[in-house]
Amino acid sequence: MSSKKAVIVGYDAVSPLGADIQTQWSRAVRGESGIGNLTRFPVDKDFPVRIAGQVDDIDTTPYPFLSARKLAQWTSPIFKYAMLVVHRALEKSKIEITSDLSPRVAITFSSAVGGQDAVLKADRLMISEGKLPHPFTNPNSCINMIGGKISILTNATGPITSTITACATGVTSMIIGAMLMEQGRADVVLCGAVDFALVEPIVAGFATMNGTYSPKPGQAEEPAARASRPFSVDRRGFVISEGAGSIIITTKEFADSHGLNYNTEIAGWSMTSDAHHFVAPNFETVKRCIVESIDNAGITPDDIDAVNAHGTSTKVGDKVEFDALKAVFGNDMPPVSANKSLIGHAMGASSAIESIFAMEGMQKSTLLPTINYTPDPDMVLDCVPEGARSHDQEYVLKNSFGFGGCNSCIVFRRTA
Repeated sequence: MSSKKAVIVGYDAVSPLGADIQTQWSRAVRGESGIGNLTRFPVDKDFPVRIAGQVDDIDTTPYPFLSARKLAQWTSPIFKYAMLVVHRALEKSKIEITSDLSPRVAITFSSAVGGQDAVLKADRLMISEGKLPHPFTNPNSCINMIGGKISILTNATGPITSTITACATGVTSMIIGAMLMEQGRADVVLCGAVDFALVEPIVAGFATMNGTYSPKPGQAEEPAARASRPFSVDRRGFVISEGAGSIIITTKEFADSHGLNYNTEIAGWSMTSDAHHFVAPNFETVKRCIVESIDNAGITPDDIDAVNAHGTSTKVGDKVEFDALKAVFGNDMPPVSANKSLIGHAMGASSAIESIFAMEGMQKSTLLPTINYTPDPDMVLDCVPEGARSHDQEYVLKNSFGFGGCNSCIVFRRTA
């Protein structure tokens, strides 16, 4: 393994399944859904979306930097949860960012949506009461401010960038982090993504795009937990959710010289652009992204033991992903887990959270189930529908594809 190879030394997440990794993993293994009624804002009978994957509030007492006073001006939840998962991931990594190390610590933690809730609140106050925006309105809505707040929290003064690639943002953050280390610009990178997009016009906007789950006309309302069903013949759109995931990567050389524990490396990756359509994925460039990530890892498709799918539960998106996997793996397609069946679609944060689930599964030799699955004769695949499965994994492919044709695929390798 190259001394510049990126290894994962810590990670942490919050999702609709819980506020700590252990709870989330236990619920995921049991095949529990984090989807329930949408309560982030009042929903009347005419609002087009009624369900969502919501993150429970957290006890901030153990974290002074998340006190009410510290967060008084930072009203968007993206800041609280981004700083929480980065802080906890750093604690797990055992890295102390000293003044000497600080210039060698980069930040690629980002968001797909950012704090648009702050702008919406300011706009409503201007209309209803004639009040000018609060001075922190724009900082709350500025996506790169998430990385800025993480820099202030951790004292990381290396390169900082926002890796905004829609729903692929979390995986892209790791790829860009690995690139910075390969170029000798950093020894440690704070990667990840956060999104809390349950804001009225954003949610309604996804509905008018025909992206979100809607029951079949004339069909009785289904339980919320059954709504997200990737690769299923009766899939009817994604369920909007929220969350955050932080992944701390270092060079192998840094981890070894500092006695840091790691058991996963970034073996390979690729990014492609569809140049096709603003939301509909392009088979050829999606397939190429998968192929290039495997080639970059120096392995063949036969070496991939499992796939953590993008799998949003949309008609077109799931089919293109399946077709690309079929073209790459043929009749020997490995098991495909679709975590959005459990947690919904947390926008840019989804690929960070799902990468963490994939890495947990590698270490525990466990594949998480794809729940709510009814086979689609046009997509014959093993998506672990029967429940969590014991399965040894050395190489796992993680797919993530975003609006605008932003494709990012990454191959994780278990090293211990």
